[in-house]
Amino acid sequence: SLPYIARREAAELHRSHQKPRSPEGWGLLLALWYLAFYKPIITESHLRRKNIKFIFIRFSAWQYAGCDKLWAGLVTTLCDSIRHHFGALPLSVFHVMGTRPRFASGFSQKEWVLKRGTCLKLWGMLFVLAAGLSILLVALLVPGIKDNHALKVVGSAVTSLSGSGLVLGAFSVLKNLLVSEKQKIERLTNSERFASQLGFMSKVRREVEVLVNFLAFMEIFERRRLRVVLEITSLDICYPEKVAGVLNAMNTLLSDANIPFIFILAVDPSVIVPCLEQTGCMKGLADNGYLYLNRTVTLPFSIPEMGARSRLRCLEAAVQTREDLMYRIITSNVERRQAKCRGVSEAPSRRQADAEAVRCIHEAFRCLHDGADPLARYLPTNGAHVRRIVNTIPITLRLLLHRAGAPGAPSPRAAAAWVVLADQWPCRLSWVLQCLEDAGQSQPPPPGLAGRSLWSIFQENVGELSALRQPLHNVLSLDGDPELFQTFLACHFPFTARDARVFLGVTVNLDHSIRHKMGLLRGLDRLQKAAAPAPVSR
Repeated sequence: SLPYIARREAAELHRSHQKPRSPEGWGLLLALWYLAFYKPIITESHLRRKNIKFIFIRFSAWQYAGCDKLWAGLVTTLCDSIRHHFGALPLSVFHVMGTRPRFASGFSQKEWVLKRGTCLKLWGMLFVLAAGLSILLVALLVPGIKDNHALKVVGSAVTSLSGSGLVLGAFSVLKNLLVSEKQKIERLTNSERFASQLGFMSKVRREVEVLVNFLAFMEIFERRRLRVVLEITSLDICYPEKVAGVLNAMNTLLSDANIPFIFILAVDPSVIVPCLEQTGCMKGLADNGYLYLNRTVTLPFSIPEMGARSRLRCLEAAVQTREDLMYRIITSNVERRQAKCRGVSEAPSRRQADAEAVRCIHEAFRCLHDGADPLARYLPTNGAHVRRIVNTIPITLRLLLHRAGAPGAPSPRAAAAWVVLADQWPCRLSWVLQCLEDAGQSQPPPPGLAGRSLWSIFQENVGELSALRQPLHNVLSLDGDPELFQTFLACHFPFTARDARVFLGVTVNLDHSIRHKMGLLRGLDRLQKAAAPAPVSR
């Protein structure tokens, strides 16, 4: 949020006593000066900066669904948006004269180093140009020397040679100013030799590397960290080949270390997974789209089912779109303004909530690091899964504190264990939650259901899961060791149905489409059993 970013900017200003800059107005001239004559240095002070500026880019895959290469539209959107944000001139000058930032040697805090070679070349060219112009003017204007043809030739040659270097540099900047990175990539994709162009991907990657180096340069110039957030939407209404192409482009852009890109993939997994399994990108992954998504996404965030209050908000938003009910917008604005006036003293309570959230997050991570805690033995050996768990725990705890501030709320250790459970055994946990939901919807509901353990519910319905193992084969392959699942729920973390209902609303690392698929298969299986003729006794 904006207040949070402003607080980080103020804290960084208090720490370093350096105000952030932007390439606008006089800042643009200063940026061009640094681009031309200085090399950026990544110092320890820069790495410790906490103020971050986010550049948000929205990419709707449906808008590019008609082109042959949808991923090319993703790259061109990225290039064009960064060019538009910073301006064409700084990026064009960086193409010609910019240098990639390098790390400081030792603990030096000097962020800019003069390009001595560039300065010497420029002064040499200017000196030779001045000398050539002087010779030419003398040969043209001084009496007695006007008739010296050789002196005129020497002056003209020296002036032309020295001036040509400056003209070529200006021409290169002008060329990059007129021809954007987007146009370069589009020209490559429109080439008749596109399909057989061996160096095509290397050229595209070179353009992306220039953008990455330019962003690293602007980080040091602006005195803040930069992150480009690319939101990808409408991918689940495109053809399967194009879906795979966009995901491959994402993996290509994120393949290098310290890449300043963050991709937000807003899709429906129940649609994306079959698309991936229809393409050839699944070779080596047992034709399992879920495995591919798990290796691509580092922070899964599955939106839980909409609650009663959320449904009412959606209804209110839909009603407000009616022109005959527009007065409600005015009324809500007045109420919001009054609430804002009454809530002047709410800032301290918000800071207290943030402090409590940080305390809970530290406690949860301490449990994961404690070798004596049974939770540590359930951590996966795969680095990608560990990152998913580390990324998910803070979000889960903040959602828990936001939703359940009453006494008896789950402990940070229990929340961390639930995140590990959802990451390591998504299929079995989804099956237990689906069985719990079906039992709660039956009439009358089983007595004592809220106090039953999840392990007892799983044992009771494991035979039905075994009967559906063929249609759920890909989902079952996501689960870890079944024996560890039993030990987890039966011994170390005996979660109950009541706990599951509390956690379900904040579980963001569990794909809810798996549970919906299980509900559909379970309902069909029960219908088939009910329709089957009863055996005739003789």
